[in-house]
Amino acid sequence: MIENYLPILVVFILAFGFVFISLLASHYFGPRVKNIVKDMPYESGVDLVGKTRVRISIKYFLIALIFIIFDIEIVFLFPWAVVYRDFLPFGKFIFIEMVVFLAILTFGYVYVWKKGALDWD
Repeated sequence: MIENYLPILVVFILAFGFVFISLLASHYFGPRVKNIVKDMPYESGVDLVGKTRVRISIKYFLIALIFIIFDIEIVFLFPWAVVYRDFLPFGKFIFIEMVVFLAILTFGYVYVWKKGALDWD
């Protein structure tokens, strides 16, 4: 059984070796030019204007987190819908499980909505 995984192990070892050798080669053989111009921050050829640290509203991160949660819901929902007919003898049980899963997600969505996390004020 372990011999089935040997090609995967060989690929991982080769990939790790390639990365390791590439990093070492670029470190030892790459050019090293230190000067003021090279150490300046660079953004599309335009010099920086203002502060480089800009505060971002937490709403952006909250919306991203909510999006990821509901995106993962689709990751669980789509395979269930694809194989549902294959498990028809257990159809009622599987259907109830998915309804409970969707109910929990719906309650979570309503909670987030009522808390005002989706309002862009």
